[in-house]
Amino acid sequence: MSTTPRFIEELTWRGMLQDSTPEVAAALGAGPVAGYIGFDPTAESLHVGNLATLMLLVQLQRCGHKPVLLVGGATGLIGDPSGKRAERKLLDADQVLHNVACIRQQLMQFLDFSPGPTQAEVVNNLDWFRHLSLLDFLRDVGKHLTVNYMMAKDSVQSRLETGISYTEFTYQLLQAYDFFYLHQTHGVRLQMGGSDQWGNITAGIELTRRMAGADAHGLTCPLLTKADGTKFGKSEDGNIWLNAQMTSPYKFYQFWLNAADEDLPRLLKVFSLRSRAELDALLAGHAQDPGLRAGQKALATELTTRVHGDSALQRALQASEILFGKGTTEQLRALTPGEFAEIFEGVPTGQLSRNRLTEGLGLPDALAETGAAASKSEARRLLQSGAVRVNKSPVQETDALGPDDLLNHRYILLQTGKKKYHLAVFTD
Repeated sequence: MSTTPRFIEELTWRGMLQDSTPEVAAALGAGPVAGYIGFDPTAESLHVGNLATLMLLVQLQRCGHKPVLLVGGATGLIGDPSGKRAERKLLDADQVLHNVACIRQQLMQFLDFSPGPTQAEVVNNLDWFRHLSLLDFLRDVGKHLTVNYMMAKDSVQSRLETGISYTEFTYQLLQAYDFFYLHQTHGVRLQMGGSDQWGNITAGIELTRRMAGADAHGLTCPLLTKADGTKFGKSEDGNIWLNAQMTSPYKFYQFWLNAADEDLPRLLKVFSLRSRAELDALLAGHAQDPGLRAGQKALATELTTRVHGDSALQRALQASEILFGKGTTEQLRALTPGEFAEIFEGVPTGQLSRNRLTEGLGLPDALAETGAAASKSEARRLLQSGAVRVNKSPVQETDALGPDDLLNHRYILLQTGKKKYHLAVFTD
Protein backbone atom coordinates (compact mmCIF):
# COMPACT_ATOMS: atom_id res chain seq x y z
CA MET A 1 0.00 0.00 0.00
CA SER A 2 1.28 3.50 -0.82
CA THR A 3 2.48 5.51 2.15
CA THR A 4 1.70 8.84 0.50
CA PRO A 5 -2.06 8.97 1.05
CA ARG A 6 -1.27 8.34 4.69
CA PHE A 7 1.06 11.30 4.77
CA ILE A 8 -1.16 13.71 2.85
CA GLU A 9 -4.24 12.56 4.76
CA GLU A 10 -2.37 12.91 8.05
CA LEU A 11 -1.35 16.49 7.27
CA THR A 12 -4.83 17.33 6.01
CA TRP A 13 -6.84 16.21 9.04
CA ARG A 14 -4.25 17.73 11.36
CA GLY A 15 -4.58 21.09 9.58
CA MET A 16 -0.90 21.02 8.62
CA LEU A 17 -1.18 21.39 4.85
CA GLN A 18 -1.46 24.78 3.17
CA ASP A 19 0.38 25.05 -0.17
CA SER A 20 1.71 22.20 -2.27
CA THR A 21 2.90 21.60 -5.81
CA PRO A 22 0.39 19.73 -8.01
CA GLU A 23 2.51 16.61 -8.42
CA VAL A 24 3.52 16.14 -4.79
CA ALA A 25 0.93 13.45 -4.05
CA ALA A 26 1.92 11.39 -7.07
CA ALA A 27 5.63 11.70 -6.24
CA LEU A 28 5.09 10.59 -2.67
CA GLY A 29 2.83 7.78 -3.77
CA ALA A 30 5.50 6.29 -6.02
CA GLY A 31 7.59 5.19 -3.04
CA PRO A 32 9.72 6.51 -0.18
CA VAL A 33 10.78 10.12 -0.74
CA ALA A 34 13.52 12.12 0.95
CA GLY A 35 12.23 15.48 2.13
CA TYR A 36 13.98 18.30 3.94
CA ILE A 37 13.35 21.41 6.02
CA GLY A 38 15.95 24.08 6.74
CA PHE A 39 16.52 25.67 10.15
CA ASP A 40 18.69 28.77 10.27
CA PRO A 41 20.74 29.14 13.48
CA THR A 42 19.53 32.61 14.44
CA ALA A 43 19.68 31.62 18.13
CA GLU A 44 21.30 28.87 20.16
CA SER A 45 17.96 27.12 20.55
CA LEU A 46 14.89 26.31 18.55
CA HIS A 47 11.53 27.55 19.86
CA VAL A 48 8.03 26.10 19.76
CA GLY A 49 7.33 27.82 16.43
CA ASN A 50 10.20 25.80 14.92
CA LEU A 51 8.77 22.71 16.58
CA ALA A 52 5.53 23.18 14.65
CA THR A 53 7.47 23.07 11.37
CA LEU A 54 9.62 20.18 12.59
CA MET A 55 6.44 18.14 13.08
CA LEU A 56 6.18 17.97 9.26
CA LEU A 57 9.37 15.90 9.23
CA VAL A 58 8.18 13.81 12.16
CA GLN A 59 4.99 12.93 10.30
CA LEU A 60 6.94 12.36 7.06
CA GLN A 61 9.11 9.76 8.78
CA ARG A 62 6.14 8.12 10.51
CA CYS A 63 4.59 7.64 7.09
CA GLY A 64 7.60 5.79 5.68
CA HIS A 65 9.68 8.57 4.13
CA LYS A 66 13.18 9.89 4.84
CA PRO A 67 13.58 13.20 6.71
CA VAL A 68 16.59 15.43 6.12
CA LEU A 69 17.20 18.31 8.52
CA LEU A 70 19.30 21.15 7.18
CA VAL A 71 21.03 23.48 9.64
CA GLY A 72 21.91 26.68 7.81
CA GLY A 73 25.47 27.36 8.85
CA ALA A 74 25.88 29.37 5.63
CA THR A 75 22.42 30.93 5.22
CA GLY A 76 22.47 31.80 8.93
CA LEU A 77 25.29 34.22 8.12
CA ILE A 78 23.01 36.03 5.64
CA GLY A 79 19.53 36.21 7.16
CA ASP A 80 16.20 35.22 5.65
CA PRO A 81 14.00 38.24 4.84
CA SER A 82 10.82 36.12 4.77
CA GLY A 83 8.24 37.54 7.16
CA LYS A 84 10.58 40.31 8.32
CA ARG A 85 9.80 44.01 8.04
CA ALA A 86 13.38 45.11 8.54
CA GLU A 87 16.90 43.85 7.92
CA ARG A 88 18.11 41.18 10.32
CA LYS A 89 21.13 41.93 12.46
CA LEU A 90 23.98 39.82 11.11
CA LEU A 91 25.53 37.32 13.52
CA ASP A 92 29.28 36.82 13.64
CA ALA A 93 30.72 33.54 12.40
CA ASP A 94 31.62 32.22 15.87
CA GLN A 95 28.09 32.78 17.15
CA VAL A 96 26.60 31.03 14.12
CA LEU A 97 28.98 28.11 14.59
CA HIS A 98 27.94 27.82 18.24
CA ASN A 99 24.24 28.05 17.33
CA VAL A 100 24.65 25.35 14.66
CA ALA A 101 26.13 22.92 17.17
CA CYS A 102 23.35 23.59 19.70
CA ILE A 103 20.51 23.29 17.20
CA ARG A 104 21.98 20.18 15.59
CA GLN A 105 21.93 18.49 18.98
CA GLN A 106 18.32 19.56 19.58
CA LEU A 107 17.10 18.32 16.22
CA MET A 108 18.46 14.84 16.80
CA GLN A 109 16.09 14.15 19.70
CA PHE A 110 12.90 14.37 17.63
CA LEU A 111 13.50 11.85 14.83
CA ASP A 112 14.67 8.28 14.39
CA PHE A 113 18.31 8.00 13.28
CA SER A 114 18.36 4.19 13.25
CA PRO A 115 19.80 2.67 10.03
CA GLY A 116 17.20 2.02 7.36
CA PRO A 117 15.37 3.62 4.45
CA THR A 118 13.69 6.21 6.70
CA GLN A 119 16.83 7.07 8.69
CA ALA A 120 16.89 10.78 9.53
CA GLU A 121 19.94 12.82 8.56
CA VAL A 122 21.27 16.23 9.61
CA VAL A 123 23.26 18.33 7.14
CA ASN A 124 24.86 21.78 7.26
CA ASN A 125 24.82 23.93 4.12
CA LEU A 126 28.14 25.52 5.11
CA ASP A 127 29.69 22.20 4.09
CA TRP A 128 29.01 22.92 0.41
CA PHE A 129 28.91 26.71 0.33
CA ARG A 130 32.38 27.06 1.87
CA HIS A 131 33.87 25.39 -1.22
CA LEU A 132 31.92 27.50 -3.74
CA SER A 133 33.55 30.71 -4.92
CA LEU A 134 31.52 33.84 -5.60
CA LEU A 135 32.40 33.79 -9.31
CA ASP A 136 31.43 30.13 -9.65
CA PHE A 137 28.16 30.77 -7.86
CA LEU A 138 27.29 33.73 -10.08
CA ARG A 139 28.21 31.87 -13.28
CA ASP A 140 26.78 28.45 -12.49
CA VAL A 141 23.81 29.29 -10.29
CA GLY A 142 22.84 32.96 -10.49
CA LYS A 143 22.30 32.93 -14.24
CA HIS A 144 19.38 30.47 -13.91
CA LEU A 145 17.00 32.79 -12.05
CA THR A 146 16.15 36.23 -13.41
CA VAL A 147 15.95 39.37 -11.31
CA ASN A 148 12.32 39.70 -12.42
CA TYR A 149 11.55 36.23 -11.01
CA MET A 150 13.28 37.00 -7.73
CA MET A 151 11.66 40.44 -7.41
CA ALA A 152 8.19 38.89 -7.63
CA LYS A 153 8.61 36.94 -4.39
CA ASP A 154 6.54 38.14 -1.43
CA SER A 155 9.65 38.29 0.78
CA VAL A 156 11.08 40.93 -1.58
CA GLN A 157 7.87 42.76 -2.46
CA SER A 158 7.02 43.31 1.21
CA ARG A 159 10.34 45.10 1.69
CA LEU A 160 10.44 47.36 -1.36
CA GLU A 161 9.20 50.40 0.54
CA THR A 162 11.45 50.00 3.58
CA GLY A 163 14.37 48.60 1.59
CA ILE A 164 16.11 45.27 1.28
CA SER A 165 19.86 44.79 1.00
CA TYR A 166 21.48 42.82 -1.78
CA THR A 167 22.56 40.38 0.93
CA GLU A 168 19.02 39.47 1.93
CA PHE A 169 17.78 39.74 -1.65
CA THR A 170 20.07 36.86 -2.62
CA TYR A 171 18.92 34.65 0.26
CA GLN A 172 16.30 32.93 -1.89
CA LEU A 173 19.01 31.97 -4.38
CA LEU A 174 21.12 30.41 -1.63
CA GLN A 175 18.18 28.41 -0.32
CA ALA A 176 17.27 27.40 -3.85
CA TYR A 177 20.79 26.04 -4.32
CA ASP A 178 20.39 24.03 -1.10
CA PHE A 179 17.48 22.20 -2.71
CA PHE A 180 19.42 21.59 -5.93
CA TYR A 181 22.48 20.37 -4.02
CA LEU A 182 20.50 18.01 -1.78
CA HIS A 183 18.65 16.71 -4.84
CA GLN A 184 21.91 15.86 -6.55
CA THR A 185 23.80 14.46 -3.55
CA HIS A 186 21.12 13.06 -1.22
CA GLY A 187 18.26 12.30 -3.57
CA VAL A 188 16.01 14.86 -1.91
CA ARG A 189 12.90 15.57 -3.98
CA LEU A 190 10.71 17.42 -1.47
CA GLN A 191 11.18 20.63 0.50
CA MET A 192 8.80 21.61 3.28
CA GLY A 193 8.43 24.58 5.60
CA GLY A 194 6.11 27.18 7.05
CA SER A 195 3.84 29.06 4.67
CA ASP A 196 6.21 32.06 4.73
CA GLN A 197 8.78 29.85 2.96
CA TRP A 198 6.67 29.13 -0.12
CA GLY A 199 8.56 31.65 -2.25
CA ASN A 200 11.94 30.20 -1.28
CA ILE A 201 10.68 26.65 -1.85
CA THR A 202 9.36 27.38 -5.34
CA ALA A 203 12.65 29.10 -6.19
CA GLY A 204 14.42 25.88 -5.27
CA ILE A 205 12.04 23.84 -7.39
CA GLU A 206 12.64 26.14 -10.36
CA LEU A 207 16.43 26.12 -9.94
CA THR A 208 16.51 22.31 -9.67
CA ARG A 209 14.43 22.03 -12.84
CA ARG A 210 16.71 24.40 -14.75
CA MET A 211 20.06 23.09 -13.49
CA ALA A 212 19.29 19.38 -13.32
CA GLY A 213 16.26 18.99 -15.57
CA ALA A 214 14.61 17.19 -12.64
CA ASP A 215 11.23 17.40 -10.97
CA ALA A 216 11.19 18.60 -7.39
CA HIS A 217 8.26 19.23 -5.09
CA GLY A 218 7.23 21.34 -2.15
CA LEU A 219 4.58 21.80 0.50
CA THR A 220 4.02 24.13 3.43
CA CYS A 221 2.07 24.16 6.67
CA PRO A 222 0.13 27.20 7.94
CA LEU A 223 1.91 29.45 10.39
CA LEU A 224 0.44 28.86 13.82
CA THR A 225 -1.56 31.68 15.33
CA LYS A 226 -3.84 31.80 18.34
CA ALA A 227 -7.60 32.02 17.97
CA ASP A 228 -7.36 35.78 18.56
CA GLY A 229 -4.97 36.12 15.61
CA THR A 230 -1.83 36.81 17.66
CA LYS A 231 1.44 34.97 17.05
CA PHE A 232 1.73 31.56 18.65
CA GLY A 233 4.77 30.52 20.67
CA LYS A 234 5.45 33.60 22.77
CA SER A 235 4.80 34.41 26.41
CA GLU A 236 5.12 37.72 28.24
CA ASP A 237 8.84 36.97 28.53
CA GLY A 238 9.31 36.28 24.80
CA ASN A 239 9.87 33.05 22.88
CA ILE A 240 9.21 29.66 24.43
CA TRP A 241 12.54 27.94 23.76
CA LEU A 242 13.33 24.23 23.66
CA ASN A 243 16.53 24.82 25.65
CA ALA A 244 15.91 24.19 29.37
CA GLN A 245 18.32 26.99 30.35
CA MET A 246 16.41 29.51 28.22
CA THR A 247 12.89 28.35 29.11
CA SER A 248 12.69 26.11 32.15
CA PRO A 249 10.77 22.82 31.89
CA TYR A 250 8.33 24.24 34.45
CA LYS A 251 7.61 27.31 32.30
CA PHE A 252 7.47 25.10 29.21
CA TYR A 253 4.88 22.87 30.90
CA GLN A 254 2.88 25.87 32.08
CA PHE A 255 2.87 27.38 28.58
CA TRP A 256 0.96 24.38 27.20
CA LEU A 257 -1.16 24.00 30.33
CA ASN A 258 -2.38 27.59 29.90
CA ALA A 259 -3.43 27.12 26.26
CA ALA A 260 -6.88 28.54 25.56
CA ASP A 261 -9.69 26.06 24.97
CA GLU A 262 -10.34 27.51 21.52
CA ASP A 263 -6.68 26.84 20.54
CA LEU A 264 -6.54 23.34 22.01
CA PRO A 265 -7.86 21.24 19.08
CA ARG A 266 -5.36 22.69 16.63
CA LEU A 267 -2.44 22.49 19.04
CA LEU A 268 -3.15 18.83 19.78
CA LYS A 269 -3.44 18.00 16.08
CA VAL A 270 -0.16 19.70 15.22
CA PHE A 271 2.00 18.70 18.18
CA SER A 272 0.60 15.45 19.54
CA LEU A 273 1.57 12.05 18.15
CA ARG A 274 -1.77 10.56 19.20
CA SER A 275 -3.95 9.05 16.49
CA ARG A 276 -7.07 10.74 15.16
CA ALA A 277 -9.30 8.44 17.22
CA GLU A 278 -7.29 9.12 20.39
CA LEU A 279 -7.44 12.88 19.89
CA ASP A 280 -11.17 12.79 19.14
CA ALA A 281 -11.73 10.89 22.40
CA LEU A 282 -9.47 13.27 24.35
CA LEU A 283 -11.21 16.37 23.00
CA ALA A 284 -14.66 14.88 23.63
CA GLY A 285 -13.71 14.16 27.25
CA HIS A 286 -12.26 17.65 27.62
CA ALA A 287 -15.45 19.23 26.31
CA GLN A 288 -17.51 17.54 29.03
CA ASP A 289 -15.68 19.50 31.75
CA PRO A 290 -13.21 22.07 30.34
CA GLY A 291 -12.44 23.26 33.85
CA LEU A 292 -10.44 20.11 34.51
CA ARG A 293 -8.16 21.09 31.58
CA ALA A 294 -7.68 17.43 30.63
CA GLY A 295 -6.71 18.37 27.07
CA GLN A 296 -4.15 20.95 28.16
CA LYS A 297 -2.67 18.55 30.73
CA ALA A 298 -2.32 15.81 28.11
CA LEU A 299 -0.65 18.23 25.67
CA ALA A 300 1.69 19.68 28.31
CA THR A 301 2.64 16.22 29.56
CA GLU A 302 3.37 14.84 26.08
CA LEU A 303 5.45 17.77 24.90
CA THR A 304 7.40 18.34 28.13
CA THR A 305 8.36 14.66 28.12
CA ARG A 306 9.34 14.73 24.45
CA VAL A 307 11.43 17.90 24.72
CA HIS A 308 12.88 17.65 28.24
CA GLY A 309 12.40 14.05 29.37
CA ASP A 310 10.34 12.34 32.05
CA SER A 311 12.41 13.53 35.03
CA ALA A 312 11.96 17.16 33.96
CA LEU A 313 8.23 16.53 33.59
CA GLN A 314 8.07 15.19 37.14
CA ARG A 315 9.85 18.29 38.43
CA ALA A 316 7.45 20.51 36.50
CA LEU A 317 4.48 18.63 37.95
CA GLN A 318 5.95 18.97 41.43
CA ALA A 319 6.42 22.70 40.91
CA SER A 320 2.83 23.04 39.71
CA GLU A 321 1.62 21.10 42.72
CA ILE A 322 3.55 23.39 45.06
CA LEU A 323 2.23 26.58 43.48
CA PHE A 324 -1.29 25.60 42.48
CA GLY A 325 -2.08 22.36 44.28
CA LYS A 326 -1.63 20.88 47.73
CA GLY A 327 2.12 21.15 48.00
CA THR A 328 3.63 20.68 51.45
CA THR A 329 6.34 22.28 53.55
CA GLU A 330 8.36 19.10 53.13
CA GLN A 331 8.20 19.42 49.34
CA LEU A 332 9.38 23.04 49.60
CA ARG A 333 12.32 22.06 51.80
CA ALA A 334 13.32 19.33 49.36
CA LEU A 335 13.80 21.78 46.48
CA THR A 336 17.34 22.56 45.37
CA PRO A 337 18.30 26.26 45.10
CA GLY A 338 17.99 26.00 41.30
CA GLU A 339 14.55 24.40 41.45
CA PHE A 340 13.42 26.95 44.02
CA ALA A 341 14.55 29.85 41.83
CA GLU A 342 12.88 28.29 38.78
CA ILE A 343 9.51 27.78 40.48
CA PHE A 344 9.32 31.16 42.16
CA GLU A 345 10.82 33.29 39.40
CA GLY A 346 8.59 36.32 38.99
CA VAL A 347 6.93 35.96 42.41
CA PRO A 348 6.92 39.37 44.21
CA THR A 349 9.64 39.68 46.82
CA GLY A 350 10.36 41.85 49.82
CA GLN A 351 13.69 42.08 51.61
CA LEU A 352 14.15 41.99 55.34
CA SER A 353 17.18 41.80 57.61
CA ARG A 354 18.05 38.29 58.77
CA ASN A 355 18.55 39.49 62.36
CA ARG A 356 14.81 40.24 62.53
CA LEU A 357 14.29 36.48 62.88
CA THR A 358 16.52 36.05 65.91
CA GLU A 359 13.88 36.89 68.50
CA GLY A 360 10.90 36.11 66.29
CA LEU A 361 9.32 38.29 63.61
CA GLY A 362 5.60 38.89 64.02
CA LEU A 363 3.51 37.81 61.05
CA PRO A 364 1.62 41.14 60.69
CA ASP A 365 5.00 42.91 60.41
CA ALA A 366 6.36 40.36 57.92
CA LEU A 367 3.29 40.52 55.70
CA ALA A 368 3.16 44.32 55.68
CA GLU A 369 6.88 44.93 55.25
CA THR A 370 7.24 42.48 52.33
CA GLY A 371 4.18 43.84 50.51
CA ALA A 372 2.17 40.65 50.98
CA ALA A 373 -0.38 42.85 52.75
CA ALA A 374 -1.01 46.55 52.21
CA SER A 375 -0.78 47.30 55.92
CA LYS A 376 -0.51 45.66 59.31
CA SER A 377 -4.25 46.01 59.82
CA GLU A 378 -4.91 44.20 56.54
CA ALA A 379 -2.35 41.57 57.57
CA ARG A 380 -4.26 40.97 60.81
CA ARG A 381 -7.54 40.70 58.90
CA LEU A 382 -6.02 38.11 56.55
CA LEU A 383 -4.62 36.18 59.48
CA GLN A 384 -7.93 36.21 61.33
CA SER A 385 -9.73 34.91 58.23
CA GLY A 386 -7.33 31.98 57.93
CA ALA A 387 -6.09 33.10 54.50
CA VAL A 388 -2.39 33.13 55.40
CA ARG A 389 0.03 30.25 55.04
CA VAL A 390 3.76 30.23 55.69
CA ASN A 391 5.78 27.76 53.64
CA LYS A 392 2.43 26.12 52.69
CA SER A 393 1.42 25.58 56.34
CA PRO A 394 -1.51 27.40 58.03
CA VAL A 395 -0.58 29.89 60.74
CA GLN A 396 -2.16 31.92 63.56
CA GLU A 397 -1.95 35.66 64.14
CA THR A 398 0.12 35.10 67.25
CA ASP A 399 2.73 33.00 65.45
CA ALA A 400 6.16 34.44 64.67
CA LEU A 401 8.81 33.68 62.08
CA GLY A 402 12.18 32.34 63.15
CA PRO A 403 15.42 31.02 61.59
CA ASP A 404 13.97 27.51 61.37
CA ASP A 405 11.40 28.77 58.85
CA LEU A 406 14.04 29.69 56.25
CA LEU A 407 14.07 27.81 52.95
CA ASN A 408 17.43 27.49 51.24
CA HIS A 409 18.87 29.59 54.10
CA ARG A 410 17.25 32.85 52.95
CA TYR A 411 13.58 32.57 51.88
CA ILE A 412 10.20 32.29 53.56
CA LEU A 413 7.14 31.79 51.36
CA LEU A 414 4.13 33.86 52.36
CA GLN A 415 0.73 32.96 50.90
CA THR A 416 -2.32 35.22 51.31
CA GLY A 417 -4.77 33.44 49.01
CA LYS A 418 -5.10 30.38 46.85
CA LYS A 419 -2.59 31.64 44.26
CA LYS A 420 -1.20 34.81 45.87
CA TYR A 421 2.42 34.44 46.88
CA HIS A 422 5.18 36.67 48.18
CA LEU A 423 8.74 35.73 49.02
CA ALA A 424 10.35 37.20 52.08
CA VAL A 425 14.06 37.39 51.28
CA PHE A 426 16.31 37.65 54.35
CA THR A 427 19.73 39.20 53.89
CA ASP A 428 22.61 39.83 56.27
